[in-house]
Amino acid sequence: MVDWLDHVLTSESVASGHPDKVCDSISDAIVDACISIDPNARVAVETLVKGTEGKSIIVLAGEVSLDGDAPDYETIARKTAADIGYTDHAIGMDATSTSLCDVQLHITTQSAYISQGVDGDDIDSQGAGDQGMMFGYACNETEQDEELRGRYFPIAAALAQRLTRRLDIIQREGEIPWMRPDGKSQVSVWYTPDGRPKFAHTVVIATQHAPDVLQEHIERIVRKEVVEHAIPARWLNRPPYGSYKLIVNGTGAFPDPGGPYSDAGITGRKIVVDAYGGAARHGGGAFSGKDPSKVDRSAAYYARWVAKHVVAAGLADRCEIQVSYVIGRAQPIGLLVNTSGTGIIDDLELTNRILNTFDWRPASMIRDLDLKRPIYLVTASGGHFGRSPTEDGHFPWEQIHEDRIAALQS
Repeated sequence: MVDWLDHVLTSESVASGHPDKVCDSISDAIVDACISIDPNARVAVETLVKGTEGKSIIVLAGEVSLDGDAPDYETIARKTAADIGYTDHAIGMDATSTSLCDVQLHITTQSAYISQGVDGDDIDSQGAGDQGMMFGYACNETEQDEELRGRYFPIAAALAQRLTRRLDIIQREGEIPWMRPDGKSQVSVWYTPDGRPKFAHTVVIATQHAPDVLQEHIERIVRKEVVEHAIPARWLNRPPYGSYKLIVNGTGAFPDPGGPYSDAGITGRKIVVDAYGGAARHGGGAFSGKDPSKVDRSAAYYARWVAKHVVAAGLADRCEIQVSYVIGRAQPIGLLVNTSGTGIIDDLELTNRILNTFDWRPASMIRDLDLKRPIYLVTASGGHFGRSPTEDGHFPWEQIHEDRIAALQS
C-alpha cells in the first residue's frame, strides 16, 4: 500500500470572492486607474473589508502620487466588489449600497524620501522602490497535458488555480444560482519517489452557498461542474488506486452569510496562492496594490519570466531564481540560480548566461515587460503566474521570446 503522506505536495487557490481576494482586486483596480491617468504613477494601496450584521466597511489606505487628478477611489472600490458579486447584504456585503456599506479613505502621497530614489530620469538612475528579495520559478510539470502546455508551472498549483477560475466563471455567468462568490480550492498531487507528479490524490472545494441547498446536491454539482470540468481527466484517474478523493465544504456546510461577513479581508494575505502554491519559495512581499516601480511586483514578474525561459530553452527541468535589491539602487545586489540538479549546464554558467541575456535594473524590467499599463486587476485572483498571455497584453511575463531562448542556449 502506498503511504500517501510520503510523496504528496498540496497547493491551494482562492476564488475572487474570497475576502482577501476582494481586497487584492480593489487595490489592483486602483493601480490600473492611476496608471491610466499617469503611466508613471506611484501607487501603494491596501484594502480591508469586513461585514457585520448592520453594515459592511471597505477601508482604503496607502500612498498615491500621480500627475493629474486622482481617480474616484470610493467608486472604484464599490464597483470592483460589486462586479465580483457582492451586491446583497444577506450573502456578506452589498458594495452598491451607501446605507449598508461604508467606504473610508486614508490615502496620502508617496514619501519624498522614497521618490527621490525611484524617480530617476534614465535606466541607471531609477532605483528599486524598496529593499528585499524576490523569487521566480518554472518547471516542466504542466508540459505533459495539451490543456496546460506552455505554462511551465507546478501541477498542483496549476490545477488549484483552474478550479477557482472555474468557480469565478460560474459566479460571473450565473450558471449555478445558489453558488456565491466566496470559495477555495486545494489539490494534493502524489509524486513518485524520484519526483515525478502522477495524479491528484485529493481535491478540496469550499464554496459558499444559499442556505436551503443540501450538501449531497452541492457535492454532486461541484464534482461535475467544477472539478471534472476544470481538471484534465488523466490527473483524476489513479489506477490501480481508484478515483480521486473529493471533499466539499469540510464542515458540512458553508451557507450565507459568508464573504467579508464571515472573514475579514486584507490585501496581500494570499501571497503563496498568488505565486507557486508552495512549490517554490516566496520573498514575502505582496504583488497587488503596487505600481511596477515596486520590485516586489516587477522583479517577481521578471524572475518568473526568466525562469520560464530557462526551462522552455531545455536548460533545466526546474529553475528557481532569487534576486535582491536595495531601495534607491538600480543594480540588484544578488542573483542566485538553482536548478536542483536538473540543469544540463552548471548553475554558475547558467547564471552568467542569464546576466548576459536579461537586464535586472527596475527601469529595464518595466520596459522589457511593458508594465506601465493598466493590466493588473486581472492578476488579482486566479494566480499571477502560470496563466496564458492575452491579446490585450495581460501576463506579459508569461510570454516566451525565441530570441531570448536562443541567447540562453548559445
